[in-house]
Amino acid sequence: MNVRTVADLGPEERSALFDRDAGVDAVRDDVADIVDAVREEGDVALRRFASDFDDVEVGNVDITDAAERAYEEIDDDIRTAIEDAAGNIREFHERQRPEDWREDFEGRELGRRFSPLDSAGVYAPGGTAAYPSSALMGVIPAKVAGVEHVAVATPPAETVNPVTLAAVHAAGADAVYQVGGAQAIAALAYGTESVTATDIVVGPGNRWVTAAKAEVRGDVAIDFLAGPSEIMVVADGDADPDLVAADLVAQAEHDENASVVAVTDDADLAEAVAEAVDEQAGEREREAVVRAALESDASGVFHARSMSEAVLFAEEYAAEHLSIQADDDEALLDRIPSAGSVFLGPYSPVAAGDYAAGPNHVLPTGGAARVTGGLSVDTFVRSTTVQRLSEDSLADISETITTLAEAEGLEAHAESVRKRFEE
Repeated sequence: MNVRTVADLGPEERSALFDRDAGVDAVRDDVADIVDAVREEGDVALRRFASDFDDVEVGNVDITDAAERAYEEIDDDIRTAIEDAAGNIREFHERQRPEDWREDFEGRELGRRFSPLDSAGVYAPGGTAAYPSSALMGVIPAKVAGVEHVAVATPPAETVNPVTLAAVHAAGADAVYQVGGAQAIAALAYGTESVTATDIVVGPGNRWVTAAKAEVRGDVAIDFLAGPSEIMVVADGDADPDLVAADLVAQAEHDENASVVAVTDDADLAEAVAEAVDEQAGEREREAVVRAALESDASGVFHARSMSEAVLFAEEYAAEHLSIQADDDEALLDRIPSAGSVFLGPYSPVAAGDYAAGPNHVLPTGGAARVTGGLSVDTFVRSTTVQRLSEDSLADISETITTLAEAEGLEAHAESVRKRFEE
């Protein structure tokens, strides 16, 4: 990788970095056709797309029983790792459960109550890599929230990855379907003969999955558009270049469309990180994927004139994963509010959050961290406000109500209050 200077970035370079869509716009029309086909043809479309896109002839779309068998049959050490990760994820998300409340506001009894959605669909990616961790991250917060029916869709294969299936079972999913890509999102959103439609569809995926979530949004709830992986590392001169490089290469390993960026105010560190990235990329089994991501215009190592410029750069980038490897990491954190999940210090690799630390790894990408956070229990909960007014408390605010109602030209609103005080 070549080191670029933040101050010298031109308009096109800045657009590639800050307006990244990871190729989603390019597939929107094709995705719309796929979604329409699933709505109209159901399982027939799912099986056709499995043959066309995955080169798999699917028999049963529903493979829920296979998940339970996989859990029993996988190696003990893998099962233990799944259970350990699931326990940490569950413990973290249980802290997020909202509590109903009612309080007295000068005679007005006001409050808020929370209830889970009835059903949720979780996408667990497959393709060039399997993601049992995404099954845990999607299913567990839904179950903690109290969702009654949680379904998982994962891409078909001659043998669906048994670790993914085992993770789905350990997380507590109620149904598992072997269907991938845009067609999986459509099936979870609208239902087919085999797939039960859900109230919300969540989970990360490639550009086809992300475009499909955008397509069905409005007909069904989604979490957010979570596309290919991103990382921004903010480092000072004391950071270890090998560790910074390791985090960049790890995220590049996900997808050719991943965006991996490091920024530092130390020129020597920038050069050392670039060299370490090139060296480590050559040592990875998925080298071709890694190098494709590293060569993207949305990736790179950048030298800033000051740490303040680096902070502004990171805030504008609004990364899915923000790693801060600097002595004053807490101070820097306070200055970068836009990030999906933050990893502080040299012993907090993004991989820890990907698998077992506890926080969710389903996070906003493409700069959406400016306006939303990651998947959580809140994603699967709806809230309702509750109001009980006494005669005296209504009388206290009646003039305010009637004055505003009449100012808006809504006479019946005002009369609905006055009626209660007619003698």
